[in-house]
Amino acid sequence: MKRSTFLGATVASLALATLGLGAASAAEPLKAAFVYVGPVGDGGWTYAHDLGRKAMEKALGGKVVSTIVENVPESGDAERVIRDLAAKGNKLIFTTSFGYMDSTLKVAKSFPKVEFYHATGFKSAPNVTIYNSRMYEPAYLAGIIAGHMSKSGKLGVVASFPIPEVVRNINAYTMGARTVNPAITTKVVWVSTWYDPTKERQAAEALIGQGVDVLIQNTDSSAPLQAAQDKGVYAFGWDSDMTAYGPKAHLASAIEIWGGYYTKAAEAAVAGKPLKQTVWGGIKEGMNDLVSINPIVPEAARKQVADKRAEIAAGKLVFTGPIKGQDGSMKVAAGKSLTDKEVDSINWYVEGVEGQLPGQK
Repeated sequence: MKRSTFLGATVASLALATLGLGAASAAEPLKAAFVYVGPVGDGGWTYAHDLGRKAMEKALGGKVVSTIVENVPESGDAERVIRDLAAKGNKLIFTTSFGYMDSTLKVAKSFPKVEFYHATGFKSAPNVTIYNSRMYEPAYLAGIIAGHMSKSGKLGVVASFPIPEVVRNINAYTMGARTVNPAITTKVVWVSTWYDPTKERQAAEALIGQGVDVLIQNTDSSAPLQAAQDKGVYAFGWDSDMTAYGPKAHLASAIEIWGGYYTKAAEAAVAGKPLKQTVWGGIKEGMNDLVSINPIVPEAARKQVADKRAEIAAGKLVFTGPIKGQDGSMKVAAGKSLTDKEVDSINWYVEGVEGQLPGQK
């Protein structure tokens, strides 16, 4: 009798324990992970994503907990890191650099119940969703300011890789500047890296040595801005507000704003309805902007920027004709606009950009 009572009590205890574990499991926060190509302290691209991650955690309280892995090369190391994060139980994994695309897709096949979100790519899968920011919009606005501020008529770009994401930013920057000065030109130096302060600074100094007096970049550190300040020319911050790194040289910063998207993705996952739609947002959607315009920028430039920003926020497309290519040929006729697919595959320079685009014959 005693034995049967003991067994009954044991079974009841196990049942209660099981119920308790289920309740604890239901209350456990969603695990999310972020893979970064550079350090959080880069002051640019990775820093912007980490601000977004923190905004997500703050908005969702204890419903989500996140981890990060910094300085992950766009190589086989990326696949190893992403696979490890999935194996550790992360249900959301954000891979935040273009070169992680194929690694993300490969790991996603092995973890069909994990949702992967890849920034700036163009390949998706049932559990891989693409998200991106239309940085060519604030690049165009920066170009307007550059057109007003340049005395030499020579602009410069410290560029990472010759992919459409970067080429369209160079084009938009040049287009914005040429609304002010149709004779202005843009020189480009490619550094073949997203983050390397030494190479970025060397590229900036090379451009300054060629007479460039306003710089912008499509790289991740503040080195170009710091070089501009040291050499007495102007520059823009990129991805994050870089004012503090070179306040005398800094004209404005084209920033990414990721917090809203990361919050929505996490909320959807917590609700059991993960986001699946590709997102390519810009000023209209609150995913980027041009901020911290230096007081030295003249009122005429500020007004032109404000007017153009309002047009973009209302839905007007940046790549609307007439737009001529570098060789003078008409690429976009008056009244026509490039489709998103065309913008996302740009492999040509607009009129005013000097030099040959790598890979072009």
